[in-house]
Amino acid sequence: MSNDNISLPNQTFPTTQGEINLADVSAEWLILYFYPKDSTPGCTTQAVGFSCLKDQFDALGATIVGVSRDSVKAHQNFTERQALTIDLISDKDEILCQHFDVIKEKN
Repeated sequence: MSNDNISLPNQTFPTTQGEINLADVSAEWLILYFYPKDSTPGCTTQAVGFSCLKDQFDALGATIVGVSRDSVKAHQNFTERQALTIDLISDKDEILCQHFDVIKEKN
């Protein structure tokens, strides 16, 4: 999604690399991906995949940020164990999850 095409909350969120206000991201493209929990098989595959391709995304002017409700500490542990190169937002209060309507009941 291009930053110009969607409204982003003008709010600071804690991440594995400090704090971020998505409304202030200056990249041409901002890729937000949401996932349920650190260190689960599918989420790990997804985060490692984005990390492996980060240089290619950077070359295209794209910033990748993962979002889950896990704590920053859990994100830091996940990042270290998997050698992730992407930033992860801790959305413990579900502000972004609700903004993008990604919380769904399990079937």
